[in-house]
Amino acid sequence: MENSLFAYLIAITLLTITPGMDTILVIRNTTRGGMKDGFFSSLGICSGLFLHATFSAVGISVILLHSAFAFGMLKLIGAGYLIWLGAASLRSAVRKPDDADQAEIPPGFGDFRISRSLREGFLSNALNPKTIVFYMAFLPQFIDPTRPALFQALGLTGLHFVIAMVWQTLLASMVERAKVILMKEKVRRCLDGVTGSLMVMFGLLLAWDR
Repeated sequence: MENSLFAYLIAITLLTITPGMDTILVIRNTTRGGMKDGFFSSLGICSGLFLHATFSAVGISVILLHSAFAFGMLKLIGAGYLIWLGAASLRSAVRKPDDADQAEIPPGFGDFRISRSLREGFLSNALNPKTIVFYMAFLPQFIDPTRPALFQALGLTGLHFVIAMVWQTLLASMVERAKVILMKEKVRRCLDGVTGSLMVMFGLLLAWDR
């Protein structure tokens, strides 16, 4: 059991630090609203893990995987949400802010709302069918069939939650420390353009992936 848990921790840590949609969203939102925006976005992302763990444990993921229509609809909803987030960043990249707004809002501390950060983080994770597939295939390898699957799945996901929160909060902190550079107008718009383009690309790949 100890070897199995150690293997799980290694695998989930490698998964967490591998750049992906979560990394892009945390960087994007930290540059938008500072450390707090990045932290609560991460909290939303990591909270979505428990939804996937529950689905995996009770077999809902199996139903989705065996229903082409349900799985296809989930893919399209998740892809559409990522494209929508990416489009918002692209609009920010091409829109020139008013001089008055620039004077009133310190770089890295503008436009932050807890509810929006939590919502964006949670939905970007919850609507990602690839995460459901991963949990469906990955978690059962570390669950003892002689014990209640749901409690084991939630316990393992709790470890994933802690690791992901630590990593993403550290990432947000690094972005926050670099805000003087990142929030310069040209750099910010370039970063918005890059992250927005990556989000749109992720969304299109998710929608077209077979």
